[in-house]
Amino acid sequence: MMGEAPQDGLGRRRFLLVAGAAAVAGSVGGCAGPRAPVPGPPAPSPTASAAPTVPPALPLDPPPLPERLLPGDPGWRLTSYGLAGAVDGYCDKVSVLPGEPVGLHVSTVAEGFRVTAYRMGWYGGALARRVWRSGWIRGRVHAPAGLDPLTRTVTAAWPRSATVPTDGWPEGAYLLRLDAAGGAQRYVPLIIRSASVAGKILLVHAAATWQAYNGWGGRSLYLGEGGRYDARSLAVSFDRPYDRTGMAKFLVHERAVVALAERLGVDLAYTTGVDLDRHQALAGARAVFFLGHDEYWTPEMRRRVTTARDAGTNLAFLGANTCYRRVRLERDGRRMVCYKTDAGLDPVYAVNPELVTADFRAEPMPDPESSLVGVYYDGFPVDAPYVVTAPDHWLFAGTGAVYGDAFPHLVGVEYDRVNPGVPTPRPLEILSHSPLMCGRRPSFADSAYYTAPSGAGVFASGTMRWAEALMAGTRDSPVAHGMDRRTRCFVTTVTENLLRSFARGPAGDLEPAPRDNVADLYG
Repeated sequence: MMGEAPQDGLGRRRFLLVAGAAAVAGSVGGCAGPRAPVPGPPAPSPTASAAPTVPPALPLDPPPLPERLLPGDPGWRLTSYGLAGAVDGYCDKVSVLPGEPVGLHVSTVAEGFRVTAYRMGWYGGALARRVWRSGWIRGRVHAPAGLDPLTRTVTAAWPRSATVPTDGWPEGAYLLRLDAAGGAQRYVPLIIRSASVAGKILLVHAAATWQAYNGWGGRSLYLGEGGRYDARSLAVSFDRPYDRTGMAKFLVHERAVVALAERLGVDLAYTTGVDLDRHQALAGARAVFFLGHDEYWTPEMRRRVTTARDAGTNLAFLGANTCYRRVRLERDGRRMVCYKTDAGLDPVYAVNPELVTADFRAEPMPDPESSLVGVYYDGFPVDAPYVVTAPDHWLFAGTGAVYGDAFPHLVGVEYDRVNPGVPTPRPLEILSHSPLMCGRRPSFADSAYYTAPSGAGVFASGTMRWAEALMAGTRDSPVAHGMDRRTRCFVTTVTENLLRSFARGPAGDLEPAPRDNVADLYG
């Protein structure tokens, strides 16, 4: 039935632990040891009087626990993907504020389906908590997707199946799981974004990059009919489902960072890159974290992030190939344009060169990402060890790493390096300098750190496998390109150091200054 989905609400009180809870020990991958127990209140001193006392009244409800200490629901994972087209769906907004309803558009061959909303986080290692479930909703098969012949854009444009309320949902990253009557399941992503970021670390989810690689309907910004690049879409629509599990980019490159940040208990806020372009303010944020693979940026997004850095907000880039493609959002943010190597065909080429959707480093307005990120995208595919160059840097504290230590397979599949021949902030310290072969071409991958005049610290991992390593060898990433527990623990400790330090304020005012070693390594 159209309209608001019937609810099976799961409020906070059903999840409260009556006996209280201590902070959960360990890391995303289980590297750290147990924490010291939190001492309880001192025992009352004996009194001379034996007069009876009246016990205080018990509260009607225990005080609410912090979100990260609530119990989770390990049943959030997909168990049956089913056949193609068995059930697919998408939201009509990339993100909403808490309490703002969102439309859900679903096509299914089943008689009915239901929706369960899972908030992703730590939750004692369960990694998700169920916050809401709909009743059964009548299923319908909708018409195949339409195709814009000019830009080869695939759009589903299905009618709304239900309105999902978000009243009482905490800010964060959500997966809406569709469960069709026949057993098929899919994920639909939704971010409940933060209205205020003041004093917090802002986690930015790369919705534009999710959509760029999304091949639902047979086309993405990379491939088109017959798997051909020249038949690819020149613009992609958010009004369509995601392919495969629906959220591979989120699950592989972002989820583990969210879990670790929430486990640490630092103050967090949540948004997407699409929202950075449109309305997400950054004023007062302690840090902005880009979580794994955040390739597609608008010029406005880049301006806002640069302005935040120049006002003292720390930046962390936990992937590679960041801020590489310049894109343009149209139709109220529901369509993303990127002509890439055909930028000369972009309709704005002759009238507004700043908005031409070429790579940031390309004509007609070259502005390499290195001036912000500190490193420069160099290529793919690679698989190489991560080699430590500055073991005494504060970010490596507690890792036990020494000069030349290597962590197999941590560099890949795309990588960045410091390139002295392009705009690069200085002084800049290269923390790891990893030799590799990209095809037949020798090169290096670099992690790097610099501080801006404002005091903001900026860290770039230089490898796309950083976030993946946080779960390497665990249930959710058992193979992980061969990365082992030692690598997982190293990356976990460095990321913890980064989160804790950046949560305090401008790292340039709090941590040792970078020691420029670019000339030592690149001549």
